[in-house]
This record gives sequence, C-alpha cells and structure tokens, in this order.
Amino acid sequence: MSPNKPSRLILLASAQTYRSSPFVVAAKNLGLEIIFGQDLPLPMHKKSQAQLPLDYLDLPHSTNTIVKYAEENPVGAILGLDDSSTLLASKANAVLGLSSNDPELTIATRDKHLMRKRFAEAGVPSPHFERHKISEDFENLAQKINYPCVIKPTSMSGSRGVMRADTPEEFVKYARRLVPLLVKDRCDEFLVEDYIPGVEIALEGLIDDGKLHVLAIFDKPDPLEGPFFEETIYVTPSKLSAEAQEEITRAAEQAAQALGLNMGPLHAELRYNDNGPWLLEIAGRSIGGLCSQTLRFGTETTLEELILRQAFGMDLEGAKRTAGADGVMMIPIPEAGVLKSVEGLEEAKAIPFITDIEITAKINYPLLPLPEGNSYLGFIFASGESPDEVEKAIRSSHSKLNFKITPQLNIIQ
Repeated sequence: MSPNKPSRLILLASAQTYRSSPFVVAAKNLGLEIIFGQDLPLPMHKKSQAQLPLDYLDLPHSTNTIVKYAEENPVGAILGLDDSSTLLASKANAVLGLSSNDPELTIATRDKHLMRKRFAEAGVPSPHFERHKISEDFENLAQKINYPCVIKPTSMSGSRGVMRADTPEEFVKYARRLVPLLVKDRCDEFLVEDYIPGVEIALEGLIDDGKLHVLAIFDKPDPLEGPFFEETIYVTPSKLSAEAQEEITRAAEQAAQALGLNMGPLHAELRYNDNGPWLLEIAGRSIGGLCSQTLRFGTETTLEELILRQAFGMDLEGAKRTAGADGVMMIPIPEAGVLKSVEGLEEAKAIPFITDIEITAKINYPLLPLPEGNSYLGFIFASGESPDEVEKAIRSSHSKLNFKITPQLNIIQ
C-alpha cells in the first residue's frame, strides 16, 4: 500500500448486486476496512441501516455525503461495483483528490449515445448509429432504417432492452416494446444501430496510466444473433488466433482512450468478423454477475484483489491468469413466471470439470426474461485443460437442471 494511504475502502453497490461478496473477501485478505455506500431513494435514508445511504441518481447530494464522511473518516479509495455507481465513484474520488478517471469523461461509459460519438470521433471500429426519441412516429421511422438493425437503450446494461429487427414490421413491434422500459428508466431516447455479424467476445483488463493490461479474453460460443441477446456461456482462454486477439486488444485500448479511461478495471464487449474487431460496449468496471469466479491469477489471487491492489497503490503481483481453461454459464430464464423448484442440482454438480453451481434466483419469487428482465437463474462454473472440455461440461451440467416455473397469475402466494 502507498505510504500514509488510509486503509478504508468505500464500496458503492446496489442491494441487488451479486458483486459485493467477492470484493468483501478480497478487502479482508488485504486488511482493508469496508464501508458500504448503498443505493437507496432519498425518502428511505432515515430508515436505512446502511453505513452510507446514497441515491445514485442524485449525484450532487450523494457526492457531498461521501465527501463529508471522508473528511471525518479518511478514505483510501472509492470503488463503484456496477454501472450505476461508477460515475458517482469518479466524482467523489475527484473531489477528495484520490486516484480516479475524469468524471466528466466517465459519463460516456453510462451513456451509449455519447460512447458511440466518442468512438466515431476517435476512429474506433463500432456500428453506425442514430439516436431517436420515443415520441417519434415509429411506422414512418421504420421506412428509413437500414436492416438488420439493433434497437438499444442509451443507459441500460446486461443486454436489457436490446432487440434485433430485420424488417420494418419488426422494428415497430420492438420499438413499441422498448417504450415502457425507457419510461420506467426515466429516459425518452434510444439508439438504432447497424447489426454487426460475427463471433462475440469479452475482454477483461486493468488500465494503468492509460495502458491496457489484458487479464482474459472470453469466447461466447452460443450465437448471439437476436432477436434478443441473452448471454449464456463465457470460456477463456479464447480459441481465436493470436493475431485476432492482438487486434481485439488494440481496439479495446483505443476505445478506452477515446472514453478517457486512464485507470482501473475495464470490461469490453466486441464482435469479430472478417473486417476485424468491432466495439459494442465498454465499461469502467469488472465483469458482471458472479463471472469473476472463473478468473484466478498467480497463487490464487482473485480479480477483485487485483482491482483493490491497484486502487490502493499496491504491487500487482501475480497479475497473470493461471494455466488451463475456465468457463461460466449465466443460466438464462426460459419464461416469465414464479420459480417453484430446482431439480437435478446434484446430478449437474457431479459432471466432470464442474467446480460449482450457484442458483441465485429465489424460490417463490417472480422471474422475467430478456429483453425486459435483468437477472439470471444462477451460474454454472467449470475448469479443465481445454476450452472445448469446459464448454462441453457446462452444457452437460445445464441439461441436468430442471427449473419449475409457474405462470405468475396462477399462483396464490
């Protein structure tokens, strides 16, 4: 740790996130004190048991709350774990003089329209795009669109609200389907982008003084061709050629520079085809869900430990992924309804190379699939000698699971 740097860490995380626990474990391993800054509407602050109740949508008030706390309780770093909190973390770090990305530039990681503009200005290969309002005449607009296209919210994450349209009729149907989501999110605009064919990959890295250090490149073996884009399996190392991976790395670093990301974790989503890599999205945070459990570095160092080491100025010892192949399946929600039971769990865990299965969906709670939903049934983890071995194990394990889902209207709770 840097000399005289306080060992107190503020973690900004919503109550619904999967991501807090790994950071808590990592912080304890490094001897850090954790303070949680939880996202809560302002009227709930007085009733909250949270150490730092915050409203992430009210940036001035929440930044002021963090700064006042830090003035009396010295803080070494503030870290946003989700897309919703990264901008607040940047603003609070900047006010306190802590290492951070420029908050004015970080805005682009939360606004996909601004992100696309920055990519275009910097020459980053990415889809052609247009911004439109929900008040427009969708039938008229549909006649002016190039097909196939992708309809996308400007602010949501995890493929929520992202839909592919191949015809004017589909465009109108999906644009209308998107409107309620945008209204609920207090947004009145969306993007229409060219659909980019090719394989999809994800890159996980750390940025240090503008230089991208790649930690892993994940293949996504399931085709993501629409009409919705629910992600399922991630496997690393990638089976793409070394040349292709170098192109992907250069494109991701170029994209990070275009957004002004100078330090901290980076998660990038790309497509790769005969024309090379195409940037879909980039975020100034680590991989979502529980997927970071697929990554181990050096002598069992976790991704979260590397992120905290960098934030506190520690050596990034062992920042090289351990040998072998690893993978995870984000178990998709097949239909809307209420989860009543999960069968076959022991059989699924007994498949060779499966290391763990975590069912995160709760019994008797409602489920909502994409494009409206924003969660998964759980996660299947596997490790082996080769990517093919890992992928096969995950698919076999998933086939053993049976989720009993009952239509919500027929359930009396």
